[in-house]
Amino acid sequence: MDTTLDDPLVGQTLDGRYRIDARIAAGGMATVYRALDTRLDRILALKVMHPALAADAAFVDRFIREAKSVARLAHPNVVAVFDQGTDGPYTYLAMEYVSGCTLRDVLRERGALQPRAALDVLEPVLAALGAAHRAGFVHRDMKPENVLIGDDGRVKVADFGLVRSVDTVTSTTGAVLGTVSYLAPEQIENGVTDTRVDVYACGVVLYEMLTGDKPHTGGTPAQVLYRHLHEDVPPPSAAVPGLPVALDELVVQATARTPDLRPYDAAALLGLTLDARSRLTDVELDAVPPQAHAEVRSSAEDRTSVIPRTAGARQPVEHTSLLAEPPLPGPAAQAPAPEPAPGRARAGVRVRRGPLLVVAAVLLALGIGTGVWYIGSGQFTKVPNLLGKTEAEARSELSAAGLGVKRVDRKFSDAFDRGTVMASDPQGAKRIRGNGAVVLTVSRGPEVVVVPDVKGRPLEAAKAELTKTGLAPGIVTQAFNEDVPQGSVISTEPNGGQKRAPDTAVSITVSKGRPVPVPGVAGKPLDQARTALQDLGLKVETAPDEINSPFPAGTVANQSVGAGAQAAAGDTVVLTASKGPRQVPVPNVVGLEADAARRTLEAAGFKVKVERAFLNFTNIVDVQSVPGGQNAPEGSQIVLRIKGL
Repeated sequence: MDTTLDDPLVGQTLDGRYRIDARIAAGGMATVYRALDTRLDRILALKVMHPALAADAAFVDRFIREAKSVARLAHPNVVAVFDQGTDGPYTYLAMEYVSGCTLRDVLRERGALQPRAALDVLEPVLAALGAAHRAGFVHRDMKPENVLIGDDGRVKVADFGLVRSVDTVTSTTGAVLGTVSYLAPEQIENGVTDTRVDVYACGVVLYEMLTGDKPHTGGTPAQVLYRHLHEDVPPPSAAVPGLPVALDELVVQATARTPDLRPYDAAALLGLTLDARSRLTDVELDAVPPQAHAEVRSSAEDRTSVIPRTAGARQPVEHTSLLAEPPLPGPAAQAPAPEPAPGRARAGVRVRRGPLLVVAAVLLALGIGTGVWYIGSGQFTKVPNLLGKTEAEARSELSAAGLGVKRVDRKFSDAFDRGTVMASDPQGAKRIRGNGAVVLTVSRGPEVVVVPDVKGRPLEAAKAELTKTGLAPGIVTQAFNEDVPQGSVISTEPNGGQKRAPDTAVSITVSKGRPVPVPGVAGKPLDQARTALQDLGLKVETAPDEINSPFPAGTVANQSVGAGAQAAAGDTVVLTASKGPRQVPVPNVVGLEADAARRTLEAAGFKVKVERAFLNFTNIVDVQSVPGGQNAPEGSQIVLRIKGL
């Protein structure tokens, strides 16, 4: 059923500008509509606060704060806010319209995502939040519903309605702001909302993308909150066996219950995410996740091989005990007697001689012999020497030996290069049961590293140098610069030469080259406008649909980059062709007084010129240049002649 039929705002125009066409979504605080900006002739999303909340100053303040906060970001992965205003009981935000769906829609339809798809969503989300954190505030309500995925594949973060300054602490007595499944423990316990609560929520979202389920569930919100406080988020491979360890580490780091153990902001988590992706093979990135978790658990149980092998090893001994002489009644049956010396019978026990004893002795010898051979040659394996090997090399050698990796710890070291194994448990040459797992300790390099000077270097080369040094390439921003070639690094934050801890995110500013002033081409023929822009080094595209405008048909009605704005060489300017002015019916104003006639025509979208006879005492319109009932171009001039004597 189309719920928009019951919505009183659908079909209305707010502020004389925004025509509401359909309802997109409704929440506890506001409703979002698809609307048309009749002034600029573009589709946008209109977020309208529920009128019942408009009297609450706190809600209105939060609503307006969202507009101001997002307006400060101007980030390609954040849903842009164009305008904010009030029309009667309605307070609204005019926002960018993203045609597509939410991450929640994708998870509901597809379940768990491939690792590559999950990272493709997570990275732009972290870039958007990193920009917010650098601007000094946190989102506080990250969840799949607030991740929009456009039809063109672009990922954008929406709904900064709970945004708050990084340094703000809110009381949680009586209520907690946010969504229970994604709240960090410190949000629940004491209301602290710094950048690390967004990091925690992103870790939960990543877990959900990789497994198809939330890590903490419960029959009531209180049960979910309790689990956030008292239980760690499990590694996703516990739910989906076979997921790479690098993804487990990413989720575990982001969702540590102690905030100090998490990456300090989204930019730092983005650096770790890019590093994790670089350590995954194409096969691991494109692994198809199972869609039925019950099947996953069943297949994991089917692969258990320890029990059959252990039972097989014990079996000969159990056969021997069945054939051995039963103990005599009395004290000897209550406690085992000491073993006799070789070749001698146990004192006080009568030993039967004959065929049964011979069979028992043979089976005993064969059974014990078989068990010892099994333990000595098949059940234990030597751990290879892994010191100094890269993590990938160590995993490969362990796999070749039939062993796995239990977990990877990372520690600082001045003796081992970053990314190489500095210890293993068990150590090299030690014995471990077959199919066992080894704990690897991988070097993070020196505890303090020097930021390399990458100014003037191409972006990809600069990123590679930062990664090699042990730092994480962070958010990349662009700026005009006439001295640094386009695509090369202008500066970094922190600057080259400064000392930082390994894995610190380094923000990079890249040159867009010399700025190109964009000329105004509205009203010019399309071919002429295209040539003028291309001569400046800009790319030109034409919008598929034409629009009405005051300019003649076939000329430029609108340009995506306004006249006087600065662009970079190679940037694209989209030109929209004009269909000419809209034809509007002309009202008949003959016989009306001049002022009334003027108001009537102007309300219909026309300009008005009044001509009066030399001797005029009536002020009544006698003639209009375009007769009433005929069509004329919107915005054109209608001449009125006032009747004389």
